[in-house]
Amino acid sequence: MNRIDLQTLANERLAEAKILLDAGKWSGAYYLAGYAVECGLKACIANLLKSEIFPEKDFSDKCYIHDLGKLVVLAGLKTKLDTDVTANANLDGYWDIVRAWKETSRYEQKSQADAQALYDAITRDPDGVFPWVQLHW
Repeated sequence: MNRIDLQTLANERLAEAKILLDAGKWSGAYYLAGYAVECGLKACIANLLKSEIFPEKDFSDKCYIHDLGKLVVLAGLKTKLDTDVTANANLDGYWDIVRAWKETSRYEQKSQADAQALYDAITRDPDGVFPWVQLHW
């Protein structure tokens, strides 16, 4: 899977989350919206790997995770995110909502408010998490 594949998946997961949100399927919408960010961050990692720096031996194994905070670090974006959330209160608040997502949310019931808040935190333009991720992928 390459960077373009991951970008495509991220956009598809976000579109699917919107369909589920509009259909009142809150738990599925929440779950897929979070996966959109995960795929986007993995596209950022793929973009990073185009560099001339050869990754450490176990780097790729570390990337097979679902923790959004750790993916930001692996993408080399932690300092950039810290700077940007400090400068942008909206992004800061949205990142707080998004980083609470976890893969195991697929086993949880989510309310309309939960799903809508996550979707909005991801998609708000220009301050949402997804537009920020797209700047780096």
